Amino acid sequence: MYKRTLLKTLFALSILVTSCASKKDIVYFQDEPLRVMDESNIHNYELKYKTDDLLTIDVSALNPESAMPFNLPAVSYNSSVISAQGSLKMQTYLIDINGDIEFPVLGKIKLGGLTRTQSTNFLKEKLTEYIKEPIVNIRLANFTVSVLGEVARPGTFTIQDERVTLPEALGLAGDLTIQGNRKNVLLIREVDGQKRFSKIDLTSINIVNSPIYYLEQNDVLYVEPNNAKVRQSSYNQNNGVIIAAVSTLATIAAILIK
Repeated sequence: MYKRTLLKTLFALSILVTSCASKKDIVYFQDEPLRVMDESNIHNYELKYKTDDLLTIDVSALNPESAMPFNLPAVSYNSSVISAQGSLKMQTYLIDINGDIEFPVLGKIKLGGLTRTQSTNFLKEKLTEYIKEPIVNIRLANFTVSVLGEVARPGTFTIQDERVTLPEALGLAGDLTIQGNRKNVLLIREVDGQKRFSKIDLTSINIVNSPIYYLEQNDVLYVEPNNAKVRQSSYNQNNGVIIAAVSTLATIAAILIK
């Protein structure tokens, strides 16, 4: 009886030493039952343009010649890869520190703090003085987010659309590794020239309704290692000693049983 108890104890100890993160530590959105979410905020979300954003703005009209003065000339683009789009690309407008861009004919106009829809409507209103039924297309050319730490593919990613969610950004980085701490992800965001730091709990479904669910220009996500990873890296040598000790005890127990 004593020998069986000893073996069970050693077996439990070996599992404890070599155990990894539990299911509760790695499952997303687990603290509330699934329910229908209010999707109005999701569909209506638009980011706002900021200082140092680069915008491409294309103005067209039924009469193409009337729109020409309001477009920057395309510039040559040197590339070793031949694409179907040719070797020209649109020039960009830089939003300065005051939130302004320098626009042909119109001069300085303020787009900083406006969404794409607001900027498009604002420009259309200005252009109707010169063009009949103008068409305006605006795109953000330098929307990037960085994902660092315990993810499969850390790096900086260019966002093609002007909307990206937190899970989508993590997906671009190949998702968190099993060693990533899902309860303490750090978001670094610049607001009005100041760095702001927010902690994110990916195991909570409440993040969907958070103002940081949608990422903004130049956001940085850092996924810290979980406790299991920290213990593994900090005490790897000690763990080796413990495992060796458990093995030795198991050998002794096996001898005693015989």
